[in-house]
Amino acid sequence: MQSPTTPSLPEAGTCTPTLPGFTCGLDATLRVIAGKWKPLILYFVAQGGPTRYGALRRAVRDVSDKMLIQQLKEMEADGLVKRTDYKEIPPRVDYSLTPLGHSLAQALVPLCTWGTENMAEVARVFAERDAMTAQNQQKRRRYPHEAV
Repeated sequence: MQSPTTPSLPEAGTCTPTLPGFTCGLDATLRVIAGKWKPLILYFVAQGGPTRYGALRRAVRDVSDKMLIQQLKEMEADGLVKRTDYKEIPPRVDYSLTPLGHSLAQALVPLCTWGTENMAEVARVFAERDAMTAQNQQKRRRYPHEAV
């Protein structure tokens, strides 16, 4: 039974495609934010309005320049971000969310909340998984001919 404060998911079969190519609304959403970095880029651009490339690079830790540029180009092509080139020397470019990007960023707010509320538990689960993986790799090195 669901609590009154817990939002319910659509019942199976009610999330039908409205356009060819999508199985449901979640499919459309996931295709737009596919990849490791796009949700983070959306989050950080939504935080500060127009955002310079360097600020995004610092905020989205561990992303390579090549990947960040690729993701920004895809998000611009998908109508989520607007790139403003000021045609100055040295070059000055910033990124802001389009109305579609703003609406998607708002849809991600519950995921951010869930992550904040469950961060300790997620960290514990990941640590256990990493320990188990390391233990299995160690067994494979010790007993390479046995199924571990």
